[in-house]
Amino acid sequence: MKIYTRTGDSGQTGLFGGERVSKADPRVEAYGTVDELNTLLGLVRAKLPAGALSDLLADVQGTLFEVGAELATARVEDPKLASRVPRVSASSVQVLEGWIDRLAADLPPLRGFVLPGGSEAGALFHVARAVCRRAERRVVALAERAAVNPEILRYLNRLGDLLFVAARWVNLAAGTAEAPWRAGPPTAEGGEPTP
Repeated sequence: MKIYTRTGDSGQTGLFGGERVSKADPRVEAYGTVDELNTLLGLVRAKLPAGALSDLLADVQGTLFEVGAELATARVEDPKLASRVPRVSASSVQVLEGWIDRLAADLPPLRGFVLPGGSEAGALFHVARAVCRRAERRVVALAERAAVNPEILRYLNRLGDLLFVAARWVNLAAGTAEAPWRAGPPTAEGGEPTP
């Protein structure tokens, strides 16, 4: 199988089932952003200490492939072909909720907004959270034009929550303090307000 096919050279791509659409189509934007999130989670896994949340992220990456496959399927008339497309279910959302609850139980209460950052892994989790929210917005935009499994929206929404909690959790595990966001004028290095 060749990596290049030349079929996309004109700005079109094929959906599962054979339909050709523009690479700027909202459906392609949706599953493309989910793919971007998936690749970023691979980077997060590479930066985590051995064993720390790696199995969880591997499971999430697998589910994101299912999300992408489902989003890449506009219409499949052949029932045999349609049965090959995995569907995200409520149980996938429940798995995320279980992880959120477990990780949050280890964390101090959140008293306000925190600045994204901390350890390298914590900062990457925050970046992944922001990309996840963008993927969610792309899927919402698609859902306003076409039928989308509502469990995909629930999954991405809960995944954004999980990535935020995971960022806090790995920062705590690394001994990195969270930087609270404070409203007000910017300060100089010495902590004094700038003129």
